[in-house]
Amino acid sequence: MTAGNAPEESGRRRAAAALRYDESRDNAPRVVASGRGVVAENIIRRAREAGIPVHEDAELVEALCRLRLDTEIPPELYLAVAQVLAFIFRLEAGAKASGENSLLRGY
Repeated sequence: MTAGNAPEESGRRRAAAALRYDESRDNAPRVVASGRGVVAENIIRRAREAGIPVHEDAELVEALCRLRLDTEIPPELYLAVAQVLAFIFRLEAGAKASGENSLLRGY
């Protein structure tokens, strides 16, 4: 999940997008939720409640919010999304090393 544009930072409404990747079905991660304002806050809240890491990247979230829901990300976003996934995998590895449960819980 990626978020950006915190109101206190820029005066703009907060935006958020959520991705899901099913390697048995998808060629690339899919946008499964996106929105601004209250919708974004709900996406972020639900991600945190589910233990899904939230990554802040205003430029990426703007690009993801322009995509239709349930579409795979386009090739021009592969590198940016790969960097987010690497961030999440590092968090996951750190959690496992410290004996904590998985951060992703099946996501």
